[in-house]
Amino acid sequence: MRPLSTKILVYSVAIILVFIYGIAGTYVLGGEGQFNGLTPHGDNLINATYFTVVTLSTVGYGDITPKTSVAKIFVIILVLAGVSIFLSAVAVVGGEFMNSRIEGFYGRVSAFDRRLFDRHIVLIGTNSTNLYLADMLKERGERFIVVTSDKGKSEQLRSSGIHVYMADATSESDMQKFRLDRAKSIVIDSKDSSKAIYILLVAKSLAKDAKIVALAPTGEAERHIKSLHSATNVINPANIAAKAISNAIFGNEKMEK
Repeated sequence: MRPLSTKILVYSVAIILVFIYGIAGTYVLGGEGQFNGLTPHGDNLINATYFTVVTLSTVGYGDITPKTSVAKIFVIILVLAGVSIFLSAVAVVGGEFMNSRIEGFYGRVSAFDRRLFDRHIVLIGTNSTNLYLADMLKERGERFIVVTSDKGKSEQLRSSGIHVYMADATSESDMQKFRLDRAKSIVIDSKDSSKAIYILLVAKSLAKDAKIVALAPTGEAERHIKSLHSATNVINPANIAAKAISNAIFGNEKMEK
């Protein structure tokens, strides 16, 4: 089960505070005779709770109403704060629930999927290189999967008939289900240098004989990855592209010289 997000906790506390504000304010003002239907007697706490719930739910039966300016201002603040916080909380909680459902669906590994996890190629990340590579492997009929945390890219690849899974590539527990120990090759394509290094560490801890290719987004990342694990094949796409462009521009001039 996923832990509650900070937003959900904040909104939960905010809703509780609004209820406390509504009940306490109604109880005090009602005891001072500033509400119709409330008297300074012992049942005011129940009535204050009842009024707060009815007001925040926008039902408004009208049996308890403010009769002074102070009470009316209090109710206006209660309604504006309560309704806005409640609607925002519903939107956040609903979004968290849908996200967890989507991630659970895309990250689920069925018994059929597990048959793929033997001498397979694992593409981790969905930057441009891995996207092109996925298309090439599909055309070749290779056995491969794509692991990503990008929902948009995940849906794009899935619509193309590619086996793609939503997962956190920096989590060993997430990556274990893709049987990296049985993989033939692993390609790491992350635009975040530090994340690429972390993914490499996880992949090396889980994989046995798999050939690992790490795409370095920068020259500095290339040096760090090579120093981290010399057996890893490190490729810097930007460097390769720059050399290809240089050859395209100056190739003929070099031959003439």
